[in-house]
Amino acid sequence: MSEALDKVRGVRELPLFPLPVVLFPGMPMPLHIFEDRYRQMLADVRAGNNLFALSYFDSSSSEKDMPSAGHVGCVAEVAETQALPDGRSNILAVGVIRYQAEAYIERGDSYLVVRPSYFEDDEEDESELANKSREVAGLFMRVANAIRVINDERGNLPDISDTEAQKLSFLVAAAMEIEPETKQDLLELRSTSERLDRLRDLLVRVVKGYEERARLHAIAKRNGHGGKKIEIE
Repeated sequence: MSEALDKVRGVRELPLFPLPVVLFPGMPMPLHIFEDRYRQMLADVRAGNNLFALSYFDSSSSEKDMPSAGHVGCVAEVAETQALPDGRSNILAVGVIRYQAEAYIERGDSYLVVRPSYFEDDEEDESELANKSREVAGLFMRVANAIRVINDERGNLPDISDTEAQKLSFLVAAAMEIEPETKQDLLELRSTSERLDRLRDLLVRVVKGYEERARLHAIAKRNGHGGKKIEIE
């Protein structure tokens, strides 16, 4: 049994926090708790196992008032909390494992509660995954380094080339600036290989553009008249 599955062993009900964001296993997410029902949810979670369900849900683009039964989300563990004087809280949640919401449970709470069915990626050929993850890691680092040049950031980024394939796929998916619907699609996949393939395709589309912008930015910084930078549109 994996560490993630062991952490949710015996957990048959989870408070649900629907948000227009996607949480991936192993990834951190800061959250601001201000609604009364979610203040109560946090208090109940903190008094229990520190676990809750986080599901992608954009109420502004949905005719429903909650995610449909059967949706896929990620179990979140409360890692840190900062209580504010007015009753609100800032928390740091960390993704644990994905779940499919089998049904909603009526317990009389002010917040939603789901019955989760947990799952992880299927087992696949390790050597093939290693090759794909190195390719995705290389493309991602090229984009990340280009963005650092554009933003005039210094220092070296950590080497992620040897990161385990599934973990790398979640890390890259979480870090990329893509539509939340696309992130949700990546979350729902049960094939690490397919997730890496999709991430590779997304990165290939943008890497040259970012590197060209970084190159022009570097040129703009080197050139100038009277000490002023030349603006390049």
